[in-house]
Amino acid sequence: MIAPTFLSDDDVATLTGRKVRKLQAEQLKKMGIPFYLNAVGRPVVARSIVEGRVQVAAAPAPRWQPKVLQQAR
Repeated sequence: MIAPTFLSDDDVATLTGRKVRKLQAEQLKKMGIPFYLNAVGRPVVARSIVEGRVQVAAAPAPRWQPKVLQQAR
């Protein structure tokens, strides 16, 4: 069985020790855990962050520029 991508509301409450959304967000900031606020203001935490499976995104490929502009640098 595959685990959900995000922590449940109960998981976030257990992790932070807080039930109020605003206090959860404040605690997550103090703990250094990245999160997003969804449309209703609830903090959303990726499960991979807590489990230590953070993947670093590859650097984006450089954008194409004509040689005239490349030499101006």
